[in-house]
Amino acid sequence: MASINLLPWREAARKQQQMDYLTVLAQVAVLAFVLMFLVYWVYQARVEGQISRNTLLETEIKQLNLRIGQIRELEKQKEGLQQRMSLIEQLQRSRNLGTQIMDEVAKTVPAGVYLVSMDKKFNRLLITGKSESNNRLSSLLRVIEQSPLLTQPVLEFIQASKDDSGLLSDFKMHLRLVGAEPPPLPSQPAGKTANKAGGQK
Repeated sequence: MASINLLPWREAARKQQQMDYLTVLAQVAVLAFVLMFLVYWVYQARVEGQISRNTLLETEIKQLNLRIGQIRELEKQKEGLQQRMSLIEQLQRSRNLGTQIMDEVAKTVPAGVYLVSMDKKFNRLLITGKSESNNRLSSLLRVIEQSPLLTQPVLEFIQASKDDSGLLSDFKMHLRLVGAEPPPLPSQPAGKTANKAGGQK
């Protein structure tokens, strides 16, 4: 029986298996590299997209902050204009206030009461005078309470006069003028107020 040498065939089969193994290994390596590249590309695309969105949001926020600053500045200007308009209206109303006060006082002062001086400060009126009796002053207080211009009479004191042999009494009275409120103080920026307070320390 003839003998067959299988060694060359086995060697060729072994080499073929090695080649197949290396080929599969190379394919797996290439596939893994491709997958890693795809994952990296997707992740990088997401990062770049998020960075782009963040940049857009930062730009929008800056624009909104700028608009808010402009709105606040306009509100400050509006408040200043409103204060000026209010002051102008008040000055227009109080232009003839002196004449109105004199007319109203002349109407309210009864007989037997004599005014010595009147001192006006903003919406307050200080009256000093002389009275023949307490009943005359009581009548004056009642008339003032019904006056459309004079209100809140407060009698500070009443005492016997030293110059009229006790026939007259000296008195001092405080009144409030309706519609003559004190003008508002001009508003100052917070920074100036803080600096002023710091300078006083």
